[in-house]
Amino acid sequence: MQNSQTDNGPNARPRILLLGATGGTGRLIVGQAQERGYDVTVLVRSPEKAGDLQGAKLIVGDARDEEVLRQALKGRDAVISALGTPASPFREVTLLSSATRTLVTAMKAENVSRLVAITGLGAGDSAGHGGFLFDNLVFPLLLRKVYADKNRQEAIVRDSGLDWVLVRPSVLNDKPSRETIRALTDLSGFHGGTISRANVASFVLDQVRNDTWLHRSPLITW
Repeated sequence: MQNSQTDNGPNARPRILLLGATGGTGRLIVGQAQERGYDVTVLVRSPEKAGDLQGAKLIVGDARDEEVLRQALKGRDAVISALGTPASPFREVTLLSSATRTLVTAMKAENVSRLVAITGLGAGDSAGHGGFLFDNLVFPLLLRKVYADKNRQEAIVRDSGLDWVLVRPSVLNDKPSRETIRALTDLSGFHGGTISRANVASFVLDQVRNDTWLHRSPLITW
C-alpha cells in the first residue's frame, strides 16, 4: 500500500501522526522527531496536558473516533502509536485494541500505510521473559488485563495489511539513552531487562523509514 499523496522521495521531511504524545515516551518521541526535522501532528484528548509539546500540530479528540483520526491523518506519511493505559488489576481494558482497530480503518481510508506501534515486554511470544518478579508478581497481579488488550492490539496490527512494526520495550526507565541497544526476536535465554524511554523513542522513530523490522516484533532492551 502506497501513500501517493505524501510519497515525496527518500529525502522528504517525514510527516508523522503520534498517538499517546502526552505519556513519558510519547513526549520524548515528539522532541526527538522535531530534532530530526520531522513534521509532527499529535492527537490528544486533553489539550492541557499537551501545552508543552511545542512545535507539534495539536488535534484534540478521542483516538477511538474514526472521523477525528481521518482528519489527523490527512497529509501524513506514517503513524506512531505510543498509546498506553494504567495498570488495571480488576477492570477489563479495551482502549488499546479499540483505538487500534479504528486507526487501521482510518489509515486505509486515508491511504497511509506505515504504522509503528509500541506494545511491551509480555505481549505475544515475549510473555514469560520478564524475569522472576515481573513474570510472577507484577504481570499477573497488575498487568494481566492490560496485556490481554495489548495482545488484541498486536493481532489487529498483524492482520491489518499495513506496513507495520510492533516494538516491544523491556521495562522502561528514565535514564539517559545508551549508544547501543539490542533488538531481539529470538528470546531464548532472555529473562528480564530494562531500557530508557529515550532509547525507545529513538528506535521507534528509526522505523518510520527503515524496513529492517518491517512485519516483525522486536523486543528492545539494553
